[in-house]
Amino acid sequence: MTMSDKKTVFVTVGTTKFDDLITTVLNRAVLEALSARNYRHLILQIGNSKLEPDCTARYGFHKIEIFRLSPSIGEYLQLADLVISHAGAGSVLEALERRKHLIVVTNDLLMDNHQIELAEQLYKDEHLYYCTCKNLLHVIQTMDFAKLKPFINDNSADIANFIDKVMGFR
Repeated sequence: MTMSDKKTVFVTVGTTKFDDLITTVLNRAVLEALSARNYRHLILQIGNSKLEPDCTARYGFHKIEIFRLSPSIGEYLQLADLVISHAGAGSVLEALERRKHLIVVTNDLLMDNHQIELAEQLYKDEHLYYCTCKNLLHVIQTMDFAKLKPFINDNSADIANFIDKVMGFR
């Protein structure tokens, strides 16, 4: 088996607590769906969670590891073939700028969720997939990254303006 047959999934919740995303990704059906697409290594950045996830290799995954916070997720993003991220603008843009395959999972428990608008816009622009925890499995089963367009960073000013507008800063 070459390295390319063993793809890595990096899950990030940023500095937030998004236990629903962690437990969803570790669900048997989700692990099996990822494994069916040749993902074999799972790295979970679990933020301020109190969860103690089971890191036993299982359902096709050879390695599952977790950490809470890191000064930079850059090295993990670099390793990843697929990023499953909370909808924080920083994490989303960093993954896109590194041209990573990206699924953004919005937290429907957040009341004032401007993050959904950012994820929706980037989805409409065909840069990523987005979903809630409830339909993550379906997205993994049906995603086709060949249909997405690379995110070109020359419009980050537009995105910053868009975020400011959505957040009500202007």
